[in-house]
Amino acid sequence: MAIPDRPVHPYRIGEAASMLGVSADTMRRWVDAGRLPATRDEHGHRIIAGAELASFARELARPENSETEGRSSARNRFPGIVTAVVLGDVAAKVEIQAGPFRVVSLISRDSAEELGLVPGAPATAVIKSTNVVVERR
Repeated sequence: MAIPDRPVHPYRIGEAASMLGVSADTMRRWVDAGRLPATRDEHGHRIIAGAELASFARELARPENSETEGRSSARNRFPGIVTAVVLGDVAAKVEIQAGPFRVVSLISRDSAEELGLVPGAPATAVIKSTNVVVERR
């Protein structure tokens, strides 16, 4: 069954930036450089069509456009900073602040110690299905 054509939400620069996890200045530079088309609304604000923003977001997320070292089947990578590590006898609870997102993972204590996970350490939460893998950057 085909989805009927209907208008797609237009995004202002700040909204689009928030959706992609970048600053409004970065979004403006992309628009100014012609990487992403934008028009102006009746108030003179730049707006980006939802379909254009979705296409651009897919392009940014392509593996060859990521800063990932090596290869991985996981596509959801959230670089951030470790904010808390609670070590138990066998397991460790690791909290990472990745932009506006708080990611919590339970991993083995050995893994947390081997990765040197401590508050303030840079780390990436790699999410595949229902599992979160923690990698030290």
